[in-house]
Amino acid sequence: MGFPYIGCGLGLRPTYYSDILNNSVDVDWFEIISENYMVPGGNPLAMLERVREKYPLVMHGVSLSIASTDPVNLDYLEELKSLANRIEPMWISDHLAWTGIEGVNLHDLLPIPYTQEALHHIAEKIRIVQDYLERPILIENPSTYISFKESEMDEADFLNEICEQENCSLLLDINNIYVSAFNHNFDAVTYLNKIQPANVVQMHIAGHTNYGTHIIDTHDQSVCDDVWALMEIASKRFPNASPMLERDDNFPPFIEIKSEFDKMRKTHLSARDRK
Repeated sequence: MGFPYIGCGLGLRPTYYSDILNNSVDVDWFEIISENYMVPGGNPLAMLERVREKYPLVMHGVSLSIASTDPVNLDYLEELKSLANRIEPMWISDHLAWTGIEGVNLHDLLPIPYTQEALHHIAEKIRIVQDYLERPILIENPSTYISFKESEMDEADFLNEICEQENCSLLLDINNIYVSAFNHNFDAVTYLNKIQPANVVQMHIAGHTNYGTHIIDTHDQSVCDDVWALMEIASKRFPNASPMLERDDNFPPFIEIKSEFDKMRKTHLSARDRK
């Protein structure tokens, strides 16, 4: 797809605006939540443009609802395209999920059965989205808490098929793989080894909450040792994928999030050198 390797990134969150803008932060790029900036003006865009002057950006959405049976929301796409034209991101991504139906946004990333019917439906919607945006998109693997007896393939095979059919690429979320593997009792390393390396452009890493019987992808904790180990394996298999650290709640001081970012960078670069 021609996407470049851009080093290691961090999620841009309002909590850290002053730390980022008032200092020279050793971060290669920042990822934004697209919907937070799909506005006509105001402070969010003003702050974003100041960050954009200093750092590359990528856009990550939570409302594309690519798996919904609703038609593609062209109003949403127009706002997304307008923001992309304004900040010129390295790429745009969203989730393999649906977020609502009949125009109602449920504000959650809901799972799908991995069937041929779902595959063809989502592939057609990706085609529409990429044509409208006039650029390829990345699709992220979800964290899931239920599975479907109707599924005809596993998630890794489904993602590979999506990429092959629609010439799109992947944002591979390492924490989501770990969460889903725990919840559904499959092997996370086997999943990684199934994914075609050429399809992976970006990786996510984050913390979660383990309730003993199940794990929830909360993004409000530090990354656990098992996810660090899985990321090391992923960085060897996908050396050209740019990793990024997510944090969405229970924010620590910036010095602590930067320390975790530095650990991610060291882990990734060390594994990448040993590929």
